[in-house]
Amino acid sequence: MKQMKDTTDELLGSTPVQRKKSNTPRSTAPRPGNKRKKFNKPGAKINNKTKPTQGRVVKTTTSPRPAKQNQRTKRAPARKPMAKPMTTKPIIMGSNKGKLRIIPLGGCEEVGRNMTVFEYENDIVILDMGMGFPEEDMPGIDYVIPNTAYLKGKEKNIKAVIFSHGHLDHIGAAPILLEKLGYPLVIGRPLTLSMIKHKMEDYKKGSAQKLKSLVIKDLKNTFKLGKLTSKFFQMEHSIMDAVGVILETPVNTVIHPGDWTLERDKNNKPILDYSHLAKIKGPTTLMLESLGSIDVRPSASQDKMKNNIVKLITEAPGRVIIGTFSSQIERVGWIIEQAEKLGKKVALDGYSMKMNVELAKEHGYIKAKPHTFIKVDQINNYPDNKLVIIATGSQGEGNAVLSRLIAGDHRHIQIKKSDTIVLSSSIIPGNENTIQRLKDGLYRQCDNIIHGELMDIHVSGHGNRYDIEHMIKTIKPDYYMPVYAYHYMLKESRKLALGVGMKDRNIFVPDNGSVIEADKKGVFMTKHKVPTDYIFVDGLGIGDVSHVVLRDRKMMADDGMVVVIATVARKSGKLVSSPDIISRGFIYMKENKELVESMRSKIKKIVNDANKTQIATDDSFIKNKLRNDLGQFIFQKTERRPMVLPVVIEV
Repeated sequence: MKQMKDTTDELLGSTPVQRKKSNTPRSTAPRPGNKRKKFNKPGAKINNKTKPTQGRVVKTTTSPRPAKQNQRTKRAPARKPMAKPMTTKPIIMGSNKGKLRIIPLGGCEEVGRNMTVFEYENDIVILDMGMGFPEEDMPGIDYVIPNTAYLKGKEKNIKAVIFSHGHLDHIGAAPILLEKLGYPLVIGRPLTLSMIKHKMEDYKKGSAQKLKSLVIKDLKNTFKLGKLTSKFFQMEHSIMDAVGVILETPVNTVIHPGDWTLERDKNNKPILDYSHLAKIKGPTTLMLESLGSIDVRPSASQDKMKNNIVKLITEAPGRVIIGTFSSQIERVGWIIEQAEKLGKKVALDGYSMKMNVELAKEHGYIKAKPHTFIKVDQINNYPDNKLVIIATGSQGEGNAVLSRLIAGDHRHIQIKKSDTIVLSSSIIPGNENTIQRLKDGLYRQCDNIIHGELMDIHVSGHGNRYDIEHMIKTIKPDYYMPVYAYHYMLKESRKLALGVGMKDRNIFVPDNGSVIEADKKGVFMTKHKVPTDYIFVDGLGIGDVSHVVLRDRKMMADDGMVVVIATVARKSGKLVSSPDIISRGFIYMKENKELVESMRSKIKKIVNDANKTQIATDDSFIKNKLRNDLGQFIFQKTERRPMVLPVVIEV
């Protein structure tokens, strides 16, 4: 093997790269000394703001929902427990002398947001920086990234960030987190690094120039990263340049395949042999992605999938529209190759699809001739049976191509009855309802819809139960840690390890933030947890949307909002004019005039009663009364609990 000396000191120097303070992504962490409220605690207020408006003073507050009394309760949808509030206080875990710490900052208890910290004494190596997609109870959130609070103050200890492959759940958070951590050294295969650089430029122009990288040119490359040594091995996944990672330390060797699958031959034998991993110097810990631990279906072979897709493209009476992940570059490249052989033109649609294919062409993974490709606005210049359109949106994403086709919002493509639409992708857990609506929309407009429930047109990039058993039996690790899946999937993977003879005390099922330590005595799960709260990305804001903000968004989405504007005399506290009421998402006021007038009368009574107490000039008292009493009144009338936002104007 080609041995390399410690590369990080040469590239990074003795001091970490300093970041500009103004560009630092904001964190959801409370300031030191402030106590953060729990997510489900009612009554949170927005700080009162006072500003002059033409001689008047305007003050606003938000309102909690009034307490329910003798009402029918709505069953809340089941969801995973909220992460514990994040803290910026140092995490004291005792001495790290002679110990390897393995800390998943994401990727456990969820699908996506994959990121793991490996810390031996004062040297840190990070594997992947993935993003997670928002859940249904995260309205307005674009995506979620890992929390790096544990690494604060340790930036200079980060020897490298290794990226296993180029899927977004492994590189999606890289532009933000690399900047936040001072642009540490990154290691990856050529296509993976190119995709990261492209995402960095999309995030911030010129940021890719700050990236310091080492390219894994050969799987025999060995990199010395402080007291850790990284080696690599070939992995099968649904994207080119995927690699497995071996991290050697003085006390334990970690084997991490990243995302993986097992392609089998006609005799159902795995094509790749991983038995050489069983010969690695121990003790070894296998960290295995376990998304397929509940999948009992036999995996479709690549040959069968390819034969089916070729048949569909060849026999289609009109256009072929193939929806798939833009990151399925290997499959997309193969489809382009087959279309070229059949004399058909290929149109790519979707920004990420075009970008990924262009990067694959630059690295020589896609070798189609230039005349094979046409622009989407040129499809009407060719016969329908000579067209293959490869598009994004197989998960029903709102702005992706397939969703725009269903809505009729695409500028150049309209679905025809004669089209053949192929959904060549699996269902990401949590997207079942969205994909069901996608299929319904497509079936309404086209007669030829092909998906995985009808034909083998997709091969999963994740190993199933039998593959997991095979990997454990082949690699023969001393310790086993299932990762990169929901908790119940990790537990199922644990059962599989027990079933092939591993001892229960040598199997660890981590949560996000768990701290697993290895020393010369063995491996054990500690009681410590590091912060792993969600960091929400909403537009240009990073970490400035807290759980309290999400609660308010869900409240308004559930029952709407009522704004009450009361203009009172500053000295007497009496109403100067009839109160104004604004409803958004609660009722349509023109059709509910009787309710509106009863609310207006209630508001007058509340303000007048407050005036009788001789503290009417205290606008905070008036607002609290309006918020609570009017909220209760509205619930009694409608059994709804809109957010009540009182605005008191003093004149």
